Amino acid sequence: MTRHKEIILGVTGSVASYKACDIARALANSGFSVTPILTREALEFITPLTMQTIARNKVFTDMFELPDVYDPVHVSLADKADLVLIAPATANVIGKLASGICDDLLTCAVFAAKAPVLIAPAMNENMYAHKIVQGQIAKLKSIGYNFIGPTKGRLASGKSGIGHIAPVEEIVNHAKQLLK
Repeated sequence: MTRHKEIILGVTGSVASYKACDIARALANSGFSVTPILTREALEFITPLTMQTIARNKVFTDMFELPDVYDPVHVSLADKADLVLIAPATANVIGKLASGICDDLLTCAVFAAKAPVLIAPAMNENMYAHKIVQGQIAKLKSIGYNFIGPTKGRLASGKSGIGHIAPVEEIVNHAKQLLK
């Protein structure tokens, strides 16, 4: 029996979170096992039931949920990951990763994983262009993290600018390339 490549799909609190459903569907339909981790903020935009139905896998939201058997969830998820994809990635999660802050299941799983990390930012144009955010992205790139996007498009503010999540197809294709 062949093992499907395992992708942790981290979803953070952005209005672009609904795109994570399309990403999960495309990856699952391509034969990958997709395990979603939704941050507390992501739960304001999409539900675990929706994501579980689309990904066809258990959704994780809480590092401190008691498992049926002892198994530190952030480590067990990280150990089987072939790729960690964070889409959408907010300025908050990028900042946490660049600063070494592990205060939720997603950030702990990222640091426990030996797999490549792909980040698809989505945020307000001014936030994305901020010198601190750009410095954090540069820092993460310098240690091997991969980024795709953002692109110019309609933002949550109603304005158009750089900060729109990259197109789903491009994110999926980049993930596939990293898994070869």
